[in-house]
Amino acid sequence: YIRLRDRVKFARMHDADLFVSIHADSINKSHVSGVSVYTLSENASDKQSAKLAARENRSDIIAGVDLSVEDEDVFNILMDLAMRDTMNQSKFFANKMVSGLKGSGIRMLENPHRYAGFAVLKSPDVPSILIEAGFMSNRNEAAKLMRSDYRRKIAKAVKGGIDSYFEYVDKNAQN
Repeated sequence: YIRLRDRVKFARMHDADLFVSIHADSINKSHVSGVSVYTLSENASDKQSAKLAARENRSDIIAGVDLSVEDEDVFNILMDLAMRDTMNQSKFFANKMVSGLKGSGIRMLENPHRYAGFAVLKSPDVPSILIEAGFMSNRNEAAKLMRSDYRRKIAKAVKGGIDSYFEYVDKNAQN
């Protein structure tokens, strides 16, 4: 088991281009089923950036730039810009993922792109999404999640969403 905040650190330590966290949730409404994709909300990110700035060593936090020598105001502006760009990339990635999942015939929740302050979404420089692959509190969905063919179907759709994102990024980098 890797603690939530350590997952983000692990991704950053390995120069990740994207971060995908896959979960299976449980709620007190057994009729709820379907997949959803989360990105960080604007409000949650603002609060987290302040905490992140206070806790982290400012060295290498944004694309290898050492911000430890920068004025506090300059640092906060640069962090805000980096977080906004990362959040925009995360939202774009989430939309690609939702399209890929829907296109694979996987049942989605209504309004499948959702926003929350999950710890794994709070990287300032790595576009991040959290996929809720289903609800263990729903007997039918839990049974599907236990089947290897269904997990392969989800994995294939996730790979397709990732590929779609990078195809778009690569195409725009060439223009």
